[in-house]
Order: sequence, then C-alpha cells, then structure tokens
Amino acid sequence: MNKPVPATSLQPSDRLDSRPPDIDALLRRIAEGASKRERERVLPFTEIDLIRKARLGALRLPVEAGGAGASIRALFEMVIRLGAADANVAHILRNHFSVVERLVRRPQDEQHRKWQKAVADGAIIGLAATELDTPKVGNVTPNTTLTADGDDYLLNGTKYYSTGTLYSDYVLVRTADTTGANAAVLIPVAREGIELIDDWDGLGQRLTATGTTHFRNVRVKRQETVFDAPDAGYGIPYSNTFAQLFLTAINAGIARAVLQDATELVRSRKRTFYYAPSEIPADDPLLQQTIGQIASGAFAAETVVLAAAEALDAATDAFDAGDAAHRAARLSAKAKLVADEFAIRSGSLLFDVGGASATKKATNFDRHWRNARTLASHNPNTFKARSIGQFEISGTPLPAKGFF
Repeated sequence: MNKPVPATSLQPSDRLDSRPPDIDALLRRIAEGASKRERERVLPFTEIDLIRKARLGALRLPVEAGGAGASIRALFEMVIRLGAADANVAHILRNHFSVVERLVRRPQDEQHRKWQKAVADGAIIGLAATELDTPKVGNVTPNTTLTADGDDYLLNGTKYYSTGTLYSDYVLVRTADTTGANAAVLIPVAREGIELIDDWDGLGQRLTATGTTHFRNVRVKRQETVFDAPDAGYGIPYSNTFAQLFLTAINAGIARAVLQDATELVRSRKRTFYYAPSEIPADDPLLQQTIGQIASGAFAAETVVLAAAEALDAATDAFDAGDAAHRAARLSAKAKLVADEFAIRSGSLLFDVGGASATKKATNFDRHWRNARTLASHNPNTFKARSIGQFEISGTPLPAKGFF
C-alpha cells in the first residue's frame, strides 16, 4: 500500500492566481496520457503518488498545520483544472477533500491532530459509505456494525462505490454501533481485515476504483471513531454540499477539456465536405459557431461552480448551519443543473466539429460525454430541480441530508 511522502511546503493562496508554482507542472503531468490511461485501463497510481508528493491534499489545511490555507473557491478552481486534466484523478480525490473538510481541517482532539498531520504529509483518504441493501440512499443507519471488543471495536460489513479508496492511505467508514448510533471511523486501509475490490464497471469514470470494500473483524480504536453530533461531522445540516459541488466542479473541468480537444481538432483538420462554406475547416463559420457554443458552456459551468463555492466559503467561515448553509446548498444545486447540462451537451458537440473520424476508439473523445454523464448521474438533476422549484414557489427548504 502506498505511504505518504513528505514534500516541500505549499504556499498560502486565496485564489489560484497566486497558486504554488508547481501546481501547473503537476496538472500538466497528470494530463499527459490521461486519454490513453482510460482507453487502456491503466490505473493512475503514479499520478496519485505525484499528488502525495506535492501534498495537494493539504490545500485546505491551515498554514500553521502545514497546509496552504486555501479558500473553498481556490480549491474548486483547482478541482476544475484537475477535472480538465483527468476527470478520473479529480474524482479519486473527492472523498479525500470531503473528509478533510468534515473531520481534519479543524481538529477536536489529539487523534484528529494525528489525522491532520498525516494529510499535511501527503496522505490520501478514501471513503466507504454506500450499502446496496438499504432501501434509500443517504441519511440512513448503516448495516455495517461496530461491536464492542474490550476497550475498542470490531468493524464488520460491506460497502460499495468506495471511490478512490484503492489509491488511499486511510478510509473513512460510515457505520453504527449496537444502539444504532451512527458514526464515522477513520482507519488505515492496510489494516488487517480490509479487502478492496476494483469491480466498478460503469460506462464512465472507469479508473476511479469505485468498487466494493469488505470489512471483516477489523479492529478499530475508540479514538478512531467519531459519532455523529448536531454540531460536528455528518450531523451538521447540509454537510454534504461540499461533496456534491465537488462532482459539479469536475464536470465543469470536463467542459473545459472538451473545449481544448474541440479547438485542437478544428485546427488540425485538413479535409472538409465539398459543400462546406469554407475550404479550410478553421475558417468554417459553422465550426466556429460550434466552438463558440462549447466555449460559452465551459465558461458558464465554471462561473456557477465558483459562485456556489463562494457561498460555501461564507457558510463555512461563519460555522453556520442555518441560512448561509442553505443558501450554499441551493446555489450548489442550481450550479449542478447548469454545469451538468453544458458538460454533457459539449461532449456531444465535440463530434459536430470532428465528423465520423472523431469517433475512432483511438481518439477516445467519447470519454468526455461518458464521464460527464456518469458524474451527473450520481444524484438526479430531477430531484434538484424539483427542490429548487419548491423553494422558489413556497419557501420549502432543500433536504438537509443526503445529496444536498
């Protein structure tokens, strides 16, 4: 199992304009071969190790704790760029940053400080939360159990869709004790009794290792267990807004990647139809118009994501589970509707500027549509739109748990 690797310190930044100078080089390196990796199913262990060494996962930690002290907006600017470089790699890190936000950025005790130190040194955190035998998704009591064993616990259960855990150093597990009290357990993935299976077979996001995780009599220390509370972790209303907006940011990144591929495709085209309005594809006003549509969609997707990120910054800084948190959730839901639509549509428009030759497997251009469609499917836009409409009409608050 990969171990955290210390590296040079990141510098504080509120906006990516003042980002650490090595971020650009890191993103270029991750972008290299991204299409080939997905086409040939080469899991990005090397790229995740580069992220460890750069300590990218510490962006949101305070400067005094070894992080960059970045705002949520600055983080999501980076996520958009990372999504443009490799949507799979960006998705792998989603659970890491979500756990850091919930449990690690503001440590409550010595164990939390140990987790924070591990993240500052480069550790990556995965997640095991979803169970297929529950009739509803989100805000349910897990069937994965914590059973007392002396002063500690034994953890047993099976999780699905454990995105990124195969690449991680730690895993956060959603569980419940014998009284039904929900808790989060944060433990090393190398601990005895944990089995990770890469069995994700979705049409998109194929390298995220969104697979099955088994826990068989895994020993868990009391201090590694955080029970839900109204003012901490998973107990806070709208505590999942960050994770939801993260997926939307990746789709905004995909829209940016489509623009880059579409532009390069038009520039490189040598052939066109005999009835085309221009002999040179780059001078064809119809192709220019399509590129303009893709560019505008990418801009719109990025803009709404960053607006929602600013609202999330305001709610987070205010420690506010009331109006500010609801506003952030509402804007994030609206951003999802906009960004998902543009990312999916752009993935299709890409073929309008390339023709049939652009559909060759070697180009792998279809990955953009497949990945955007897969990310958008994580929580249905229909539910988001309905909740937004309810609020606009009657002031009904959005659901406080689950995918909001």
